[in-house]
Amino acid sequence: MSFFTGQQTILFVDDDPQLREANLQSLDLAGLAVEAFADAASVLPRIARDFPGIVVTDIRMPGMDGLELRAAIHGVDPDIPVILITGHADVPMAVRALQDGAFDFLAKPFAADHLASAARRALAHRALILDNRRLVAAVADIDSPLIGESAGMTRLRETIAQLAQADIDVLVEGETGTGKELVAHMIHRQSRRSGGALVAVNCAALPQELAEAELFGSDLIDRATGKLGHAGRIRSAHRGTLFLDEIDTMHPAVQAKLLRVIEEREVQPIGAAAPEPVDLRVVAATKIDLMDAVRAGTFREDLYYRLHVVKLRIPPLRERRSDIPQTFAYFLDEAAGKMGLPGFRIDDRTRRYLVEHDWPGNVRELKNFAYSVVLDLPSDAGRAPLQGEMTLAERVARFESAVIRDAMTACGGDIARAMTILGVPRKTLYDKLGRHGINPRDYREGPSSRS
Repeated sequence: MSFFTGQQTILFVDDDPQLREANLQSLDLAGLAVEAFADAASVLPRIARDFPGIVVTDIRMPGMDGLELRAAIHGVDPDIPVILITGHADVPMAVRALQDGAFDFLAKPFAADHLASAARRALAHRALILDNRRLVAAVADIDSPLIGESAGMTRLRETIAQLAQADIDVLVEGETGTGKELVAHMIHRQSRRSGGALVAVNCAALPQELAEAELFGSDLIDRATGKLGHAGRIRSAHRGTLFLDEIDTMHPAVQAKLLRVIEEREVQPIGAAAPEPVDLRVVAATKIDLMDAVRAGTFREDLYYRLHVVKLRIPPLRERRSDIPQTFAYFLDEAAGKMGLPGFRIDDRTRRYLVEHDWPGNVRELKNFAYSVVLDLPSDAGRAPLQGEMTLAERVARFESAVIRDAMTACGGDIARAMTILGVPRKTLYDKLGRHGINPRDYREGPSSRS
């Protein structure tokens, strides 16, 4: 997930060429990226507010010493970690520097692994600082309730804007928690029907014996109350939008009556002598491929094709992992605002969980996790067990999957470009795509599928 801090650099400053070279080799052998400088003045041009790294500097140097360098660095960004190297006589001075904001100090002589360990701690601290800054900035960049800058989400927002003006029926497919109702609301709000009502119906929650009356209405007098029947959801959506969620669960008898509504744009309430016209748009949603239900005989084929004028597919989070940080930041900010808390700050465990988890519950699960983080509550997601129980092979596989998905997003599903970005031959890339269940078609540019 490229949003989070990746490559970091250690700027190492020491006027002694032999010590400088020895420590440079030690850090390089430890697998850490490092640049060496002979004096403080030469390192300052590399310092910027969001510099992705740390500074390790000797205290005693001609001209600007290490303490003055630390002060200058912190004048640019007080959150850049500075590790001081000091002789034994300068330890009290280094301790005072710690109180003034230095990250750590190492007294000469020190073991190479002590330097590497201190540098890794400082780099991890710096990465969290930068990641939290990016999360805060990401919230300010959000201009749509459908969050994400991946190719799939950008294309989805553009398609919604086009469809809203077309005033045609839409079928929305997406896994649980991807935001199907949000898509329906966006279509309605951007359409000429926005002045009317958006009437939402959860088909799975309608008891079979009440479904017809609830949807189509009734003109019969209720024997218990003596009152005339009710309008029903369809008539209530007149001049607006009817949103039918989980339409794949609708009873076959109800499907037959709904087909007439969609074909004729008229509804006949129970007990009515004749049908009456309705002016509405239908947005239907399903968490499965509705054609599978047609093949299984549980959904009418003619109704499927009436609904399938345009189909929108909402990609799950695992296919657009680059959108997770910004979406998470939005929910963190929302939760902090609702709870009256001043702000938020993620830790390393939270960041690792965001990168490693597959988010089967999609945006809804991510939102719940964000709220648990802000409230500092134990999460049902089980962050700690996930970190401890993953083997090295599992971590490598998950990281590889995330890198390939980011590459496919960046190149719009183009295999040749992905081969170039990843530096792998075609057969290797196809093997890895198959191993991780990645379909290039899900990342390709182009209009939504139309019947």
